Amino acid sequence: MEMTRRRRMLVLGICCMSLFVVGIDVTAVNLALPSISTDLHASFSQLQWVLDAYTLVLASLLMLSGSVADRIGRRKVFQVGLVLFGGGSLLCSLSVSAPMLIGARGLQAVGGSMLNPVAMSIITNTFTEARERAQAIGVWGGTVGLSMALGPVVGGGLVDAVGWKAIFWINVPIVAAAAVLAARYVPESRAATARRLDPVGQLLVIGLLASLTYGIIEGRGLGWTSGRVLLCAAVAVGCAVAIGVVEPRRAQPLIELGFFRSVPFTGAVVCAVVGFASLGGFLFVNTLYLQQARGMSPVHAGLMTLPMAGMIALCAPVSGRLVGRIGPRVSMIVAGVGFTTSALILTTLRTDTSLVELGVAYVGFGIGFGFLNAPITNAAVSGMPREQSGVAAAIASTSRQVGSALGVAVFGALASARLTGPLRISLATASHAGWWVMAGCGVALFAMAFVTTSERARRSAYEPAAA
Repeated sequence: MEMTRRRRMLVLGICCMSLFVVGIDVTAVNLALPSISTDLHASFSQLQWVLDAYTLVLASLLMLSGSVADRIGRRKVFQVGLVLFGGGSLLCSLSVSAPMLIGARGLQAVGGSMLNPVAMSIITNTFTEARERAQAIGVWGGTVGLSMALGPVVGGGLVDAVGWKAIFWINVPIVAAAAVLAARYVPESRAATARRLDPVGQLLVIGLLASLTYGIIEGRGLGWTSGRVLLCAAVAVGCAVAIGVVEPRRAQPLIELGFFRSVPFTGAVVCAVVGFASLGGFLFVNTLYLQQARGMSPVHAGLMTLPMAGMIALCAPVSGRLVGRIGPRVSMIVAGVGFTTSALILTTLRTDTSLVELGVAYVGFGIGFGFLNAPITNAAVSGMPREQSGVAAAIASTSRQVGSALGVAVFGALASARLTGPLRISLATASHAGWWVMAGCGVALFAMAFVTTSERARRSAYEPAAA
């Protein structure tokens, strides 16, 4: 079938469907946490795992899914991802216990790892003309903002009207339609030279992320000096050391450690981790605060976070244009100031904090996060030759998911350690330590704006290619 403009736009629409449903799912599930806690009698740490089971699996498999798609066919892997995401969503809606829901979220993430990165590859191979490709990627980026903006409202409305299971029901018909349309309209494509698989590196990454997150989330309940937590720490350190020893010896490693010779690339990874850790912790704690401490309904809580999501949608394209015109420094400075300002306001959070004060904090966070993504992507691929830019971007995407998982784990651990009673009474005060951490993340982003754009940093960006 000829790739007419109409068909190319259909392919773009199908790929954006996958991104949209995944984006809405992320923010909507946060709003469902109090209802899940009530219905499934889930503990505080189990609520953390409802979120982190998804982000951990996603972070672990993103690069593997991209490599497999390049090797056996992008449309094929994309369709499998849609089926697994839909099946995982169905199992989530049928869950009768917290462990069952956590397991189903993991299955969702296996499918999710095959959607976004593979869909981006499909788009870049479908739109071969530079200007048309740029427009398609712009639509793709706008879909991210739209899904985040609608997620809280759609999620809150569904939980209020039907219940938390409706958040997962809605995914099933959408991904089913996308799978059928993909079979009809999306052309099959493969990489001319696919990267080799790296099972050793893959297992080491999984071991590192899983043990580190488990130790942080379960540390308070088990005791920070318990045998299980100390074992997790030992496994995490061992996996990190093994990655440093094993990966440089492989011809095509899962993680190209040589990339870290580039200061902009290293800065992009740091910014992705601290920025998305702030997002993960912000959404997790604020959702519980608005519904448990303030007694808001899910739809009211969703509307409260709408200013944040709206600012993300508005600021992301502005940041992209700024980065393209004058470089990433200004966008990163704005991101750092936005995060820090929001965090400092929230360090005084009380159960009766005014809604205006909350709104200002949420707007500040939305501005900061909206300006963050474009400079991360730009810094990750800065100076990289074309054949390495995809791997560099994949590592940056993985770093985003790692940050989200760590944010939920760290903010949750800090809050739970300071709870002195029910969430409705003590969560506001207990959350203060997390907001100070977020303020530190904002300061780090501000500093990285200058570190990653210095003359030395610009020279170092070409060292991986030279090596």
